[in-house]
Amino acid sequence: MAKSYGFVGLGELGGKLATSLAKAGFAVWVHDLDRARAAAPIEAGAVWAESPGAAAEDADGFVSCLPSPAASDAVMTGKDGALAAMKPGSAWLEMSTSEAVEIRRLAALAAERGVETLECPVTGGVHRAAQGEITVFVGGEAAVLQAHRPALSAMCGPLFHLGPLGSASILKVITNMLTFVDLVAAGEVMSLAAKAGLDLKQCYSAICGSSGNSVEFETYIPRVLEGSYNSGFTMALTLKDIGFVTALGRELGVPLKLATLVEQHFVEAKARYGAGAWAPEVVRLMEDTTEIPLRAEIDPADEPAGRL
Repeated sequence: MAKSYGFVGLGELGGKLATSLAKAGFAVWVHDLDRARAAAPIEAGAVWAESPGAAAEDADGFVSCLPSPAASDAVMTGKDGALAAMKPGSAWLEMSTSEAVEIRRLAALAAERGVETLECPVTGGVHRAAQGEITVFVGGEAAVLQAHRPALSAMCGPLFHLGPLGSASILKVITNMLTFVDLVAAGEVMSLAAKAGLDLKQCYSAICGSSGNSVEFETYIPRVLEGSYNSGFTMALTLKDIGFVTALGRELGVPLKLATLVEQHFVEAKARYGAGAWAPEVVRLMEDTTEIPLRAEIDPADEPAGRL
């Protein structure tokens, strides 16, 4: 029989994951600080719960998709938290981007109650979550993964089991750092093309077909060119994730000179455009410097299949 799940955290990403889980026929109880965010999952068959604990108490698994480790801690251990309500033998599936040390700490508390833990951060963009194609990294015991693989498969596409708890969180922040580096570089090269008088629509298509292409270029540059910058991922979240990776570099004694430089680009962009600005608005720094807005009409048919 299909397992049942509680799900807390229905933001840009979590709302789409919870909707996919409900659409797949799983029993799902959902909760968020903003009840309006539950509309899509409820339309797909989910049921509203009044607290994290209420979402977790009858479930075989509890999924959290939250903006920070502090938020995950509050949801799991705070007032009306999930952990105190979870039944022995159930599992916590942490789909937030977090730190390995925090995952292990909360997993130890869960183990004391007979609750298993999987860390399941996702990567690939909110648009892929909407299609159920987002990539998921998993850390934890193979047997626990096997028990909850159907639910993860309902929400995600490619799945990589990376080893014990902590391994998925580490790789997630590493891949995020690559995203942010690529995004800054993409803004620089498109600004260079614009200053040289090249056709930006043609440049976009040509770079997508070249050795200089990246998933970030394919996905985010159209949002820059249309002027929306909307990636579903804010400047504040970007700086949180960069902070994770630079802290990891210090902990492991790995010099991250490029990461530190890119971090300063985003610090400047946040100061100029606000914490709620979209991450691709870091490209606006180049637009403001060159005084050339990067605008072109990209036909959706010209964008790589499956990306957007």
